[in-house]
Amino acid sequence: MDLKLPIYLDHNSTTPCDPRVLEEMLPYFGQRFGNAASRTHSFGWEAEEAVNLAREQVASLIGSQSKEIVFTSGATEADNLALKGVFDAYLAKGRHIITAVTEHKAVLDTCKHLEKMGAEISYLPVDESGLISLDELKAAVRPTTILISIMYANNEIGVVQPIAEIGKIARKEGILFFCDATQAVGKIKVDVEADGIDLMACSAHKLYGPKGVGALYVRRKNPRVKIIAQMDGGGHEREMRSGTLNVPGIVGFGKACDLCSKEMEEDGQRLSILRDRLEIGLTQIEASDVNGSKEHRLPQVLNISFKYLHADSLLPALNKSIAVSSGSACTSASIEPSYVLKALGKADDLAHASIRFGLGRQNSASEIDFAIVQVTETVKRLREQSPLWEMYREGKKMDKKAWSPSG
Repeated sequence: MDLKLPIYLDHNSTTPCDPRVLEEMLPYFGQRFGNAASRTHSFGWEAEEAVNLAREQVASLIGSQSKEIVFTSGATEADNLALKGVFDAYLAKGRHIITAVTEHKAVLDTCKHLEKMGAEISYLPVDESGLISLDELKAAVRPTTILISIMYANNEIGVVQPIAEIGKIARKEGILFFCDATQAVGKIKVDVEADGIDLMACSAHKLYGPKGVGALYVRRKNPRVKIIAQMDGGGHEREMRSGTLNVPGIVGFGKACDLCSKEMEEDGQRLSILRDRLEIGLTQIEASDVNGSKEHRLPQVLNISFKYLHADSLLPALNKSIAVSSGSACTSASIEPSYVLKALGKADDLAHASIRFGLGRQNSASEIDFAIVQVTETVKRLREQSPLWEMYREGKKMDKKAWSPSG
């Protein structure tokens, strides 16, 4: 069987738009071009009807009511709207927010911004598997706590937090619970009612929909959540997010959610088998280490480190045959270890050489077998050229300085 190269194994970054989604969207770029806010003629009515259907499709996937869905430009905007909107709305109650050190930058950077606005943020640590401690969460609660913000599943290591338990704690304490579920929605069952979630962000392009559209779920009952709009002008989306709606994108988002509702369980089972196949193959490589919990994780994610290699040498060596990414954050001068892996207690020799594999709907067993061979051969070849590997084989101790990019 001929493989089309490079093989795409970076679905945590983005997913290809499903052809069935694209087909659904196309008419709304052309003959059905109306503005959903134009309520005086058929063009607007048609667009509004399409948006309402998509709202129902998104809501159905996450167990909410359609009126609780606020469309945004993506999960980053939804994260910002939730955190800033709640902070502004509940200032009279308090300024304290609880989150975790392994959250996505869209949450962490927003929290840093809120700190400048007077917010008090508690950053919970995680254990070596990437999970927060429920006891530490309870201990962090104050009378002034207005929001708990914990992601559903981590984008780097795929670890799934005990969301339902967190929801119960938040409800018992009378605190709102916001969840960035960008990586989880469409991959595993997410139910805002069963999980006790009050606000939740998700994005179309992570579940085979188009880029540039996402949603924020905002609970309407028990409790009715208030948020202050962060973008003014027109009062669209229940006055929470103004701006002309991206009708083609929203239609695609809805169709993608509808497909996930029908196919997610079967896809998850198949991808879990392929992920395990990949893990078994790659852990045959000497001095390799799987990052994060193996028990509580998404079915399609594998994050693995290969000791004594830099990601900045491994990724370029692979990118002609396999599209994968590293947990490292690149700067112009160097590659820093992933803050998520460092939070797990990983030493620099592992955090510097982590590769994230995100499997997807179109991946096959033959592609996984090819990836195993390519990664194995590449790691061995690069290690043969590495003084770090030579030092390891000779039993010499390596200090942190050896891990500078010039080392």
